[in-house]
Amino acid sequence: MLLEGHPNSQLFLTCEHASNRVPAPLAATPADEPWLETHWAWDIGAAQVTRALARATGSPAVLSRFSRLVCDPNRLPTDHTWIREQVEGHAVGFNRELGSAERRRRLVAYHHAFHQTLGDAIAERMLEERPPWLLSIHSFTGVYEGERRGMDVGVLFDDYVTPAVEFARRLRGQGLETALNEPYSGLRGLIYSANRHGRCFGLPYLELEIRNDLIDTEAGVTQLTDALLAALAGFQVEPHWT
Repeated sequence: MLLEGHPNSQLFLTCEHASNRVPAPLAATPADEPWLETHWAWDIGAAQVTRALARATGSPAVLSRFSRLVCDPNRLPTDHTWIREQVEGHAVGFNRELGSAERRRRLVAYHHAFHQTLGDAIAERMLEERPPWLLSIHSFTGVYEGERRGMDVGVLFDDYVTPAVEFARRLRGQGLETALNEPYSGLRGLIYSANRHGRCFGLPYLELEIRNDLIDTEAGVTQLTDALLAALAGFQVEPHWT
């Protein structure tokens, strides 16, 4: 899904895990349904933050319209987590005994389609005077496989170390406990979407991870978005080639 923005907006937003939708012809079983409400199926609150930030800044945004359990647009299709056949011991009903034909269908219908929409939108935005920088919005669970994650947000990066450090400093200035390359690391290839399109178009890029209990209510989304807007005020990220 593409949200139009101002032609010369500084930011271009993406949200790869915006939805827990299982599109037809796939169908969730009754046993699957509770898992679709968890972090395994989508990034809770991430779409709401993306939309709020897009409205406030006039930024374009591209959001996924399918669950990450269908396939993960933030992973290479060769990654073993691109389609998860089970989560915490539960065998996902619509992912059982997947053959090569169904994997190929999902690659084309969902993964390729998302990145085509994103790539086309960025290409159009590049026609304007000043190119944007890319910010991918995600959320994470505060407890993962029994491990408690104490930080509020994480700034993920690979190429853009200095901007990541500065963005993290600004987020801390808003009272957010902020970590670099946590709970996942961009240096381990875990910011696939931002990396893919940032490098393709020569644009700076970062990924933001937000602990999902901070944004699972409307009030939480508003508070977190306000903090992000304050941190982003005057923040500039330049491509390596300038």
